[in-house]
Amino acid sequence: MEKVLVKLARQLNNFDEASLTSMWERYAEQVKRFEPSKRWEEAVLILSMIQAVRFKNQLFNLNWSEGRTPGETPPPKQLIEAVPNHADPQPEKPKAKTKGKVLSFKSKDEPGSTE
Repeated sequence: MEKVLVKLARQLNNFDEASLTSMWERYAEQVKRFEPSKRWEEAVLILSMIQAVRFKNQLFNLNWSEGRTPGETPPPKQLIEAVPNHADPQPEKPKAKTKGKVLSFKSKDEPGSTE
């Protein structure tokens, strides 16, 4: 099983993020409309893979911009900030600038959409 996952990761890593991101809206819409089917489950996995590539690239860019060398471990606080939805045991004051954007599952045409 691990070999299959490594093979999938290598294949996914070869895809262009922009091409994957262009499909995000389509799969987000399919995931939004739940149905107990294999098609819906596959759409969830595809959307998750697209998000995984985006997260990997954001994490790579963060490390690269901070001049880290391969194998260097970031200070714990920076790692916590880089991981989305991580529960910080000691919350700090809200920062003026945000580093990321929460993506909504609403389509652009839907009333109440924030995008």
